[in-house]
This record gives sequence, structure tokens and C-alpha cells, in this order.
Amino acid sequence: MKKLLAKFVNFITGWHVNVPEKFRIKKAVMIAAPHTSNWDLIHALPGLWLGGYRPRFFIKDDFKKIPIINWLLKWVGAIWVNRKKNNNLIKHSVEMLNREKELLLLVPAEGTRSAVDKWKLGFYHIAKEAGLPILLSYLDYAKKEAGVGKMIYPSDDFEKDMLEIENFYKNITPKYPEKYNKQIFIRKK
Repeated sequence: MKKLLAKFVNFITGWHVNVPEKFRIKKAVMIAAPHTSNWDLIHALPGLWLGGYRPRFFIKDDFKKIPIINWLLKWVGAIWVNRKKNNNLIKHSVEMLNREKELLLLVPAEGTRSAVDKWKLGFYHIAKEAGLPILLSYLDYAKKEAGVGKMIYPSDDFEKDMLEIENFYKNITPKYPEKYNKQIFIRKK
């Protein structure tokens, strides 16, 4: 059902998918970037479904109170989070990934659709603690392409890993370029 819906959405929007076979794995942390618009989820999910993924993602629980929205978001992969509480999402995510046989955790590294000074780096710590790779997924609005373009395993060289991720995303065009910071972390002086 999801693949059929994805084909329909991509047909009417003119988007296409680029997910090489070597990146089609069952368990990983996946960066969702750039994230500058509510439309990102509309393009990302069909691309990921057609790429063979069944992603799960955290979403604030504000929408949980509306039954049809609650059902729809859970159906597409939402995991509710109360942002008013200290949830220790890194620990919770690692436990979830360790417990499940198949789980692709989709993380919008910017943490918001607004402009940010640097990315939230929870995706990196989750992957490192769980011993899993990080898949670099993207939405390129200039090409109308959703895809996965790289996979890295967190190493003991944090800055090298971050530069590799940053270099991957530097030529990706977001919906709203003015809301996207291509420098993903603050470098040590």
C-alpha cells in the first residue's frame, strides 16, 4: 500500500528516487537533510518507501490528540515524543535499535525547519553507541530527487566524520536555501 501511494505521489509531483542497492540495509540511523519545509516529509517518505525502506521517525506529540492524524502519522512511521520532558532520546533510540531486528531511524539533524547555527548531533551519538552505520539521505529540490547517497560508520575521529557528512550535503539544494546551514558543527579552534 505504501509503495503504491509513493508511486502516485512521485508521479503527481514529478519527483524521482535514487537509492543504490548497496545502501538498502535494514538497520541504521538515517540523516534527513536538508530539512527546511513541511513538504520534506511528503517527498522523503515516498522516496524512502520506493527505495525499500520502512523508516521510523520522532515527531512531537502535539498532533497525537487528533485521532485521524494520530493514526495516519503512526501508519507512516511516527514515534511520539513529548518535547516538554527530558526524554533522553539518545539512550531511548539506542535501546530501540538494539531491541529491534529491523529499524531504520530517520533523524532530521537540524532539529527544526528554521535556520540553525549547527546541527543537533544526536544521530551521530545514537549510531556510535548502537554500533550502526549512518545513512545520508537527502532531498534535492533542484533535481526533484529523494535518495540515499552515502553510508558512513562513526569512527574515533569525530571531526573527520562530521566533515565527510558536511561535504556530502554541500551541493544538495533544499526547498528554502536561506533556512539551511551547510556548516553542520562548530569546529574546534
